[in-house]
Amino acid sequence: MREPRILRDQIEQSRQELRRLVERHGMHDDRVLQQSRILDELINEFNRYTSAINMKKEQH
Repeated sequence: MREPRILRDQIEQSRQELRRLVERHGMHDDRVLQQSRILDELINEFNRYTSAINMKKEQH
C-alpha cells in the first residue's frame, strides 16, 4: 500500500486530469469515465489506509 502523502498527491493529480478531460471532451466521454474510475480507486485506497490506521489507534 502506498504512503498517505503519495496517495494524496496522486489523488490531486488525478482530479486535475479529470477536470482537464471534462473541459476538453465533455462529461460523457469514455476517457472521462476511465479517469473517474482511477480517481475513485485512489480515494478508496486512501480511505482503506486511514481506516486501518484508525482501527490500530482504537485498539491501543
